[in-house]
Amino acid sequence: MRTAWLLLVVAVCAFSITSSLKICAFNVQSFGESKFSNKKVMGILLKILSRCDLSLIQEVRDSKGEVIRALVKDLNRFDKSNSYSYMESERLGKKTYKEQYVYIYRTNMLNVKEHYQYPKLEGEGANETDVFSREPFIIRFHSPTTLVKDFVLIGQHTCPKNAMKEMDELYTVFKGIHKKWKTENVMILGDLNAGCSYVTIKGWRSVRLRSDPKFRWLIGDEQDTTVREKTHCAYDRIIVHGREIISSIVPGSAQPFNFKESFHLTEAEALQVSDHFPVEVELKSNHRYLLRHEL
Repeated sequence: MRTAWLLLVVAVCAFSITSSLKICAFNVQSFGESKFSNKKVMGILLKILSRCDLSLIQEVRDSKGEVIRALVKDLNRFDKSNSYSYMESERLGKKTYKEQYVYIYRTNMLNVKEHYQYPKLEGEGANETDVFSREPFIIRFHSPTTLVKDFVLIGQHTCPKNAMKEMDELYTVFKGIHKKWKTENVMILGDLNAGCSYVTIKGWRSVRLRSDPKFRWLIGDEQDTTVREKTHCAYDRIIVHGREIISSIVPGSAQPFNFKESFHLTEAEALQVSDHFPVEVELKSNHRYLLRHEL
């Protein structure tokens, strides 16, 4: 009996270390055919993505629609212990410049319940009045292995010159999703350009995501999500809402991932991958589920 108890304790401790769910957001900076064809860059990118159970990739620029399919195929070859799939947004942008949001996720850990492309304003003059340059792409996941079972991600890449208005408008997006899907557990993430010259102290007061205490900003203003040593800006953010998901955050897990240092790259080598570091956070595992399915 004592041996069985000790084995159970050891198993729980092991799961607490290894079985949290890692969520990442990464602006891969103009990711298209040219970057995909660079084998060294792709090798680094696969290492970065394989660290994450769920990744929001931003600034995908692939008019043919082939690069992400090939990337996920390579990721499945690179990490054979998991199975990866993806959901991609429309090609978004007001004029000829277009980007996509892509969620890459482990199908052995997550199930997609619903997804939703936030609509553009239609009609005469809509381009002038629409706040977003690239409307958010929203996805709802079921996660059986974590304490929080159901949560929504709102992915957003703001336009730098309009960053504060777009961040404020994400509050409206949240309210709409809360009404549409009846869920409190929401994570807003991506390159919000929420730092340095794109934000002001006075302007922050009008951003409802900041003034409403129900939203928890996990990446602080003092953190640096940029690769260049001469910059120190918290452009990329993770913001959570909902008692259940907030209590499920692994303490201290929300941070930028400095792949330059981790993979011993020069600044020039790192900048070939992106000028941003990914930001990440972990959700606590449900030990009862894991013990029931693994022991």
